[in-house]
Amino acid sequence: MGVGYSKFKTLKLTTFDFKSPCELGAKKITPMELNFKEFGQGDPLIILHGLFGTSDNWQTIAKQLAENYSVYIIDLRNHGRSPHDDEFNYKVMAEDLKNFMESNWMYSARILGHSMGGKTAMQFATDYPDMVEKLVIVDIANENYKGGHEVIFDALLSLDLEKTESRKEADTFLQTQIEDVGVRQFLLKNLTRSKDGKYVWKMNLPIIHQNYQAILSKIEGEETYEGATLFVKGGLSKYITEANFETTKHFFPNAKLETIENVGHWVHAEAPKKLLKILEKFLE
Repeated sequence: MGVGYSKFKTLKLTTFDFKSPCELGAKKITPMELNFKEFGQGDPLIILHGLFGTSDNWQTIAKQLAENYSVYIIDLRNHGRSPHDDEFNYKVMAEDLKNFMESNWMYSARILGHSMGGKTAMQFATDYPDMVEKLVIVDIANENYKGGHEVIFDALLSLDLEKTESRKEADTFLQTQIEDVGVRQFLLKNLTRSKDGKYVWKMNLPIIHQNYQAILSKIEGEETYEGATLFVKGGLSKYITEANFETTKHFFPNAKLETIENVGHWVHAEAPKKLLKILEKFLE
């Protein structure tokens, strides 16, 4: 089955009156419209990007998988073209995903998440296991990580966008703190122009920075997801270790681990063909 169509949509999400998990403490989750793109026809497959990313990071893979599925790539809250909100943690992002599925008449779907999107997928699968057909987690575990993005935050927050006149100028500034050109190019995809012509970040950088510890943290709760689960590790990445994979399996007892050698954290960018082969075999 070929790619049937490509649509660019926003979708109104709804909140519910009952408490927990839609009410976290005394504060309800703010309803919002999540930006997404859809490719192909077939059973639904939803792809969730990582920190500082956007849905477009996975568009190449999505179009390939659209040979057999209706593939939805979503901008998570505070990222890409989705709205900004002060609430930013895995519980609220899991609720966003639930509302997205219900509003789009999906009773269940295959879910794939990378990095932060992977933890969101884990949270969703343990909160709503009946809504997940199969689960794929790319290069992240259910771990309290120590950090590692501080230099990136410092660089982005110190870039004066009011005085920035070109992407090249922004890149030159970031180069003083971020040497890797690939990382800079990835981050600069978040730059856009406002109506008055000034550069602004698509992402909600202050709120992401403010809630960074929540993103480093494990998912909430002690429920398990018993369905078919695949973790994909980049061989050069340290995000998944033998130790934290074993503890993660407490939540995902049927999880298996595949390693793609000689690639780092951005498995989908560094080895798309190898990853695609693994995904096609597991998702069928």
